[in-house]
Amino acid sequence: MNHVLLVALVILAGMASNAQAPQRPVPPAPAGVDAGKKLFVSVGCYQCHGYEAQGSSATGPRLGPRAIPFAAFSRYVRQPTGQMPPYTVKVVSDTDLANIYAFVQSRPEPAKEIPLLRP
Repeated sequence: MNHVLLVALVILAGMASNAQAPQRPVPPAPAGVDAGKKLFVSVGCYQCHGYEAQGSSATGPRLGPRAIPFAAFSRYVRQPTGQMPPYTVKVVSDTDLANIYAFVQSRPEPAKEIPLLRP
């Protein structure tokens, strides 16, 4: 009987400590570049950054393929500076944002697109 009580107390203590431990956010698994491109257009990112995230000096900067970590990208999209509106979780979910990030990161370097400019 004492063993059963001891086991029950150990299990309850473990459950209590797990409940109190802070949960680390797990980055969402993106569906991919194609889903990200569709979201990039449907959410309206293209209006300032162009359909290929190429940017414009008049509307918004080029977005890809800079090596910016997802956490920094997410922080900026959620709480931007300047004229960009915030895209909260209510507007763009974390998973959708990860897909947009996958699309932006897949954009080629401009010089690599033009054969004469290749090294």
